[in-house]
Amino acid sequence: MSGGHSTYEPKTGIERWIDQRLPLPRLMYDSFVAYPVPRNLNYAYTFGGILTIMLVAQILTGIVLAMHYTAHVDLAFNSVEKIMRDVNSGWLLRYLHANGASFFFIAVYIHIFRGLYYGSYKAPREMLWILGCIIYLLMMATGFMGYVLPWGQMSFWGATVITGFFTAIPLVGDWIQQLLLGGFAVDNPTLNRFFSLHYLLPFMIAGVVVLHVWALHVTGQTNPTGIEVKSKTDTVPFTPHATAKDMFAMIVFLAVFAYFVFYIPNYLGHPDNYTEANPLKTPAHIVPEWYYLPFYAILRAITFSIGPIDSKLGGVLAMFGSILVLFFVPWLDTSKVRSAVYRPWYKLFFWLFVADAIFLGWLGAKPAEGAYVAMAQIGTFYYFAFFIIIMPVLGLIETPKRLPNSITEAVLEKNKGGEAAAQPAASNASPETRG
Repeated sequence: MSGGHSTYEPKTGIERWIDQRLPLPRLMYDSFVAYPVPRNLNYAYTFGGILTIMLVAQILTGIVLAMHYTAHVDLAFNSVEKIMRDVNSGWLLRYLHANGASFFFIAVYIHIFRGLYYGSYKAPREMLWILGCIIYLLMMATGFMGYVLPWGQMSFWGATVITGFFTAIPLVGDWIQQLLLGGFAVDNPTLNRFFSLHYLLPFMIAGVVVLHVWALHVTGQTNPTGIEVKSKTDTVPFTPHATAKDMFAMIVFLAVFAYFVFYIPNYLGHPDNYTEANPLKTPAHIVPEWYYLPFYAILRAITFSIGPIDSKLGGVLAMFGSILVLFFVPWLDTSKVRSAVYRPWYKLFFWLFVADAIFLGWLGAKPAEGAYVAMAQIGTFYYFAFFIIIMPVLGLIETPKRLPNSITEAVLEKNKGGEAAAQPAASNASPETRG
């Protein structure tokens, strides 16, 4: 899909002049107009474009907010309040940026689950998947540092707790913590460091996104059947087919986003973060942002020691391991069939995994006590078992359904199935209805 001769033809003298010196219009045409995509893509494949829009929105709103923000422990909280009250449309910029982070993660989680369901990580797309995991890691770092900037109670104590876990790492733990904090406690050097990195990392994300899209165009887009493109009949031009679908999905997604921004802008935040940071007053329950809660639950689920590894270090290793295991998914899945559409057992375990991830997110917001700890341990076990046990073993013992010979055949079979289902319905209709 990545090969082939360019069909771009400059129509004016200016276009020909630019094309001979910097063929950027040709690149855009070949990448977003004539680029062939599988004809059976569904709306699950629209989140790549949605993520691009959200990244651009976060960078633009972040740049403007940075013009009015003051990275100092005595002024940060009030500078955010000034943005909300005194800067023209400052409230809108702040709510777009704060809620944009949440919707960015909603889109990326759907994107990841789609990749796991349709096997988008399988050869030859291992590098595409790894670049996506790197983007996710950079997003997590950016989001964590951005959460500290309002300098509210949850910002301060969240940074204190999370950075404190690095001290569990032998030999280098204290050094890593002091490097992040700029001292021995969360203070002004910490805020300056986090502000600088929070401003820098989105541009690094944009750079890796370019590599991600490049890798996608080299290997070609996957599709719900998991079958590679075999002929021109299996594909359609990106524009208007995929473009129209992407635009519709973006409008729906942005409409929901706008509802949160204008009607419930603080719904996804924490009330304690609207109180200025106070090192002498600890909140009753310290929690990170909602998109970190599954990993926070895994961190707190390890309440026991394993040999020389105590519970604190074990929790840190489990938390980082739950993210790093994603990098090895292309080699953990031993099945030769890519899509879960043709893998009935994998489909069942996949949806259990999705439910488990949501369950862990719910547990991450609960106190680490009583039955919540036991439930978090069960959820953590299944999380790792899905990647380390279920994926390798299931690929060896599962009997998949018959695969179509081509994407076109799969589309025709689906259309025939729809027509066959419609015919009995019409024949069973009442005489009055048929009349």
